[in-house]
Amino acid sequence: MANFNKVIMMGNLTRDPEMRTSQSGTQVVKFGMAISRKFKDQETTCFVDCTAFGRTGEVIQQYMNKGKPIFVEGRLEFSSWQDQDGNKRSKLGVIVERFEFLGQGGQGSGQGNQGGGQASYGGGGGYSQQGGSSNQGGGFGDQGGGFGQEAEGEIPF
Repeated sequence: MANFNKVIMMGNLTRDPEMRTSQSGTQVVKFGMAISRKFKDQETTCFVDCTAFGRTGEVIQQYMNKGKPIFVEGRLEFSSWQDQDGNKRSKLGVIVERFEFLGQGGQGSGQGNQGGGQASYGGGGGYSQQGGSSNQGGGFGDQGGGFGQEAEGEIPF
């Protein structure tokens, strides 16, 4: 029997991404997402832990923070361990394979993304910018400016 493990979700970061380096030197970035679902007069929210590796994680850590919206594609991964008290613990998380930035979100909502710009990056998929002009879209700069307008220079990939 064939297997298929794919997750596609869009939501807001629940905390700033945290970067660590593995023993082998790979960058590992962990962050949480809140995905809301509205139906009838009710709203439910699902909280998901995500992990991104290498350059994908570095870009997320560099440009994203709590409250910002993001689109993520990845796969489910089951983790189990023993806690300090010897109890078995487990959780289901998402390994990020590809993502897209979705404007400002959070406290900056409605500002700096008049062009409706998006940016995406995936391990083997490269990088792309869509929508908006370089003066309005993207949502990467402190004032919501486009790519290459930051004091640090262009995004290096």
